[in-house]
Amino acid sequence: MATKLRLGAVGIGGIFNACHAPVWLKHPEVELVAVCDIIPAKARVFAEAHGIKHVVTDYRDLLKLDLDAIDICTPNLFHSEIAVAALQAGKHVITEKPDAINASEAARMAVAARAAGKTLMAMRNNRFTPHFQFLKQYIADGQMGDIYAGRVGWIRRRGTPGRGGWFTTKELSGGGPLIDLGVHFLDLALWLMGNPSPVTLSASTFAKFTDSSAPADSANASFGEAKAEGTFDVEDLAIGFARFSNGAALQLEFSWASNIDEETVFLELRGSKAGFNFRNWRLTLFTEASGTLVDITPKLSKLELEQHAAFLHHFVDVLRGRCEPTLRPEHGVDMIKLLTGLYASAQQGREVQV
Repeated sequence: MATKLRLGAVGIGGIFNACHAPVWLKHPEVELVAVCDIIPAKARVFAEAHGIKHVVTDYRDLLKLDLDAIDICTPNLFHSEIAVAALQAGKHVITEKPDAINASEAARMAVAARAAGKTLMAMRNNRFTPHFQFLKQYIADGQMGDIYAGRVGWIRRRGTPGRGGWFTTKELSGGGPLIDLGVHFLDLALWLMGNPSPVTLSASTFAKFTDSSAPADSANASFGEAKAEGTFDVEDLAIGFARFSNGAALQLEFSWASNIDEETVFLELRGSKAGFNFRNWRLTLFTEASGTLVDITPKLSKLELEQHAAFLHHFVDVLRGRCEPTLRPEHGVDMIKLLTGLYASAQQGREVQV
């Protein structure tokens, strides 16, 4: 590997410009040498602004270049196609979430990574916040005991991203808030629970605000390009329930639009020794001490790097051999199986086995 990691990026849109590019342009061990977008102006303007040498519109041309790694920030449908091609071309891959839009594509990515002997990671940025780094260690130290139940969700009052664009087009996105938001906090729940295997899933999905003209009240709705006459064939609310092989259970709720008081992100896990409630970036632990019920508010250190940046730095650290990856391809396969199983339950109107 060269002195600097030679990186190419595919998909020069909102998430790349907001969360990926600032990291790569400043990272002392990374050289962003090529950008690719099917809209030539996006790639060209970015390249001219930052002195990027190579600009292409077809990712296959990108893979012909002397690159160590590829960063994928395209619509969800293309994550697996580009990742597999990049791995087969001998490149390491980091992709935005979700890993893929169905389990077979996620599995194909994992197989390609093993065959190539290359690193494949999908974005799980929230693992690197102080809250969840603390909780991971707290649980590893045995402080929570047996974790047997929980609730998790990310619900918005009005926060549909890119209405009419790829976010709301099932063929391109794979679904609505369940796959868009759910991948973030379902990942955290399963990671903290020790990655139990789901055995049965039950879910319902709804699409009640496809024609809503109310303004968005979520900053996150700015992602994606809206199209006035575009498609909206995904859910705007998903609720569900998962049972796991170890007997644990998890309630879940994810929405882009719903008549609630405010946007809320939450994760609650209950253990035999302690539980916790994470709500809108505030964390409280619940336990007993000296025969008394006790609430604990941890004093957490401030995040040295924004969580997207922390995950991207982790990817570089993995490639440099400084640490093991927090996320492995098989974890991505399990996540997509969970999400698609929930969608299957909603479509069939009954509980499904995994």
